[in-house]
Amino acid sequence: MIKKMHLLFVVLFFSLSNVLSQENIVYQKGIVFSVRVSIVDEDDRKILKNAEIEANGTYYSFPDVKGNFIVKAKVGDEIRVSHPDFETVYYTLKSSEDIKVVVKDYLDARKSYSKLKTNAKKKQIDLYLVHLDSATFYKKKNIDKSLSFIEKALKNKESKKRNAATYKLLADIYLHWKQYDLAVYNYKLSYQIYKDVTTKNLLAEALFLLKKYTESEQVYQELKDEKLSNYERIKVFEGLGDVFFATKNNDASVKSYQRALQIANNSLITSKITNLNSKIANVFATKGETDKAETLFKSSLDLAEKENPIRALEEEEKVADFYNTNRRFDDEIQLRKKSLIKANKQQTSKRKSKERDSITSQKINYKIGNAYILKEDYKEAIPFLQKSIEDAGINEDIVVKKDATRKLSEVFATVGDYDNALKSYQEYVELVDELYIKKEQEIQQIKIFSKKISNNQNRISSLEKDKELTESKISLAYVDQKLSEESNQRQRLIIYSLFGGFLLMSLLVYYMYRNSKQQKMANNLLALKSMRSQMNPHFIFNALNSVNSFIAVNDERNANRYLSEFSVLMRSVLENSDEDFIPLIKEIELLELYVKLEHNRFKEKFDYEITVDKSINLEHFSIPPMLLQPYIENAIWHGLRYRSEKGFLKILIEKKDKNIVSVSIIDDGIGRKKSQELKTKNQLKQKSKGMSTIKSRIAILNEMYKDKVAVTISNALENEEGTKVELLLKRN
Repeated sequence: MIKKMHLLFVVLFFSLSNVLSQENIVYQKGIVFSVRVSIVDEDDRKILKNAEIEANGTYYSFPDVKGNFIVKAKVGDEIRVSHPDFETVYYTLKSSEDIKVVVKDYLDARKSYSKLKTNAKKKQIDLYLVHLDSATFYKKKNIDKSLSFIEKALKNKESKKRNAATYKLLADIYLHWKQYDLAVYNYKLSYQIYKDVTTKNLLAEALFLLKKYTESEQVYQELKDEKLSNYERIKVFEGLGDVFFATKNNDASVKSYQRALQIANNSLITSKITNLNSKIANVFATKGETDKAETLFKSSLDLAEKENPIRALEEEEKVADFYNTNRRFDDEIQLRKKSLIKANKQQTSKRKSKERDSITSQKINYKIGNAYILKEDYKEAIPFLQKSIEDAGINEDIVVKKDATRKLSEVFATVGDYDNALKSYQEYVELVDELYIKKEQEIQQIKIFSKKISNNQNRISSLEKDKELTESKISLAYVDQKLSEESNQRQRLIIYSLFGGFLLMSLLVYYMYRNSKQQKMANNLLALKSMRSQMNPHFIFNALNSVNSFIAVNDERNANRYLSEFSVLMRSVLENSDEDFIPLIKEIELLELYVKLEHNRFKEKFDYEITVDKSINLEHFSIPPMLLQPYIENAIWHGLRYRSEKGFLKILIEKKDKNIVSVSIIDDGIGRKKSQELKTKNQLKQKSKGMSTIKSRIAILNEMYKDKVAVTISNALENEEGTKVELLLKRN
């Protein structure tokens, strides 16, 4: 067993060839140049390649063919060199020198925990470093391959520092793929094995992304007392600023960002100066101090322009959003048109961007069109919305295409171009259906992806347990040799080992349960959103059939009036389409408008009455949007419409008790049994899409909100005629 790790001696010096080639040129502070960093074993002069170099937040993991890492830096920058087999090295650049790290006793250190015995075997490739290198290579490309190499790296017994480096890389992989709970777990495990400030900094970041703000702040506060590079210290204060801003402690957030900005200015770290100016401006904008925010936004814009077009585009997007929030639409439009030129250049020089968060021409055109709408310049908005739809089609961005098509339909309706409004709305409905199918596919892909991640983590965790078990067996064998003098110590070791294994198992079960619960909640939210998207086109098609019936009998006046009232109803429906619940009073207003529309069409078939108990405080109750409309639609279309005489529809909203309200929909139509008999064979084969969706929505909502809604359906009359639907709604 390893009793003591070798202390590795590291020397940095100027390369002779570099001194001759540079001829003592002194670089001014602020000028970026290339630095060659090489790592050499002192004994056999062999170049070591499996290192990670960091300079101002940029990581270099792969050397060139000669084994040199080419690093972009400037005078005053701190270079960090880390490797699984020796202590991390920090070095501050004083000129344009190349850096050579000479490692003493590297081979002896490796031999101390290696099982190689012959000279021939000593020259074999170190498979651990190969596996770690491969895992790094596939980190952002293929998570399955990357995790498979992590498993291989963990199979053999390695040093503590190597194990810590492996778990840190595993956490880095999970962080990139947004599996933040698993990232936190493995960063903690890595830090427990080997104390490293870089790992601790990443742990704080992962905790923030997991929205564990209290824990994240605690780790950042601890890091303030650690020995850090300038860039790492900037990250700490910036992280604290992010935590304070997320918890709405704006004053503390500004102080932390300003402290980070001070260090960034002193160190001339331009990328961070730009970013921190933007973040401080965002805090001031949140506080309502628009003048300060605008000054800082302009500063960040100027700095971003000097960095690169992509960074400039990101900053312009933030400032344009700021103008939009403050209703400065002309400034917003002018800036977004400038951004549009950059975005078009980026998309023509690169592949089509399919990332959700990327700034694309279709999104910018949509926001320009929306700005014109907000300033009521509808004719100017139309070409930008049309261009957004065109670009979204080319770039396969269904979400933007759907939103732009809906806006275009509203604009056409506003300017009185009802033909194009109807045509655009029909296209919007088709896009909603297409998006619904795509969302279902994404849900399945997420389930498969989550299952793969869970299986891989389970295998990796089992490797760790196997490794612990092996080490326990070795310890027991060693203790058995000295049983007579160390019996008490052996018993304590067994007890502690079992207790530690139990704690590790409990922790693993807890994280698996929590991950499963979070995944189920995410799936439910996505399913609800898909169902709401499904309800809108179902309702729209039925309403458009009503317009079509007026047109068929050349009743232009009623058709125009119906379409006008229908557009008011649809605007209200779409405003609530993203909400799980809306106030009951809003739903009643929608119902009144909907029943009025249906009554205009079937005046000779039924009359109606809507009664609301005045003792009910409607503000205390909420209801899923569009929940009652399908039941009313069934009452009219499948009950009252087939009566030989004029029927009656009654909607009654009354208080059951102080916490429950009853909504009853009662008709004296032909009844469910007779309605079923009148259906054609083709109709019998098809299930009501609206009703099945309503049942699914109620089931999911009750699961999430603890039985908030209950629905019962029964015959209204003893002769099985008429239908009564009663919905019980709990108080908020």
